Amino acid sequence: MTLQALTLDLDDTLWPVLPTLRRAEAAMRAWLAEHAPATTSQVDPATWRSLRAGVVRDHPGWAHDLSALRQETIRRALLAAGDDPALARPAFEAFFEARQQVELFDDVLPALGRLAARWPIVALSNGNADVQRVPGLGRHFHAAVSARDLGLAKPDPASFAAACARAGAVPGRTLHIGDDAALDVDGALDAGLQAAWVCRPGLPSAERAPRGQPHHVVTTLAELADRLGA
Repeated sequence: MTLQALTLDLDDTLWPVLPTLRRAEAAMRAWLAEHAPATTSQVDPATWRSLRAGVVRDHPGWAHDLSALRQETIRRALLAAGDDPALARPAFEAFFEARQQVELFDDVLPALGRLAARWPIVALSNGNADVQRVPGLGRHFHAAVSARDLGLAKPDPASFAAACARAGAVPGRTLHIGDDAALDVDGALDAGLQAAWVCRPGLPSAERAPRGQPHHVVTTLAELADRLGA
């Protein structure tokens, strides 16, 4: 069946997410050390985790919004240390700016150029990366759909339907590409899309196989571009 569009996961599909998050958290800590030193000295990692758990418990409706969860966690940390809770927003911005400074896998930009020349690509992510703020990435995307914008997250079928709608394509002629067996592969198949599993060696997501059968199993985006004849 001829493809009309591609939808594409971001974290651990286009770049490794854990190093990105570590750098972003370090940037946030450095900002807090300068502007809210009491928080830096008094709120240890165990307390941060406890505060985060409290936010998740108190705001179950925010499960799809990682930005809101993090900003509220920062606010509670500031309050606990006696710092100004209004600093939560700029502290989060320090994190968010660094969150966009990703290190793309080597194959990504050349492969995206090939794929985008053939099909509209819509980013579909549960995370809070912004393809328009990642250097060199935005020009390859027709649109971006995030869990935060939708108010729901993969593997909800409605998230895939929204991405197909943004691409102007029907689900059965849309290929979703991602690393996560459950969220990306099984989620796409259950929503009626085709699915490509990008199973990069060494990533945690490569250790769990999907329930369903993806249409393509590859180790790089370049390999997928080859298979699709892009």
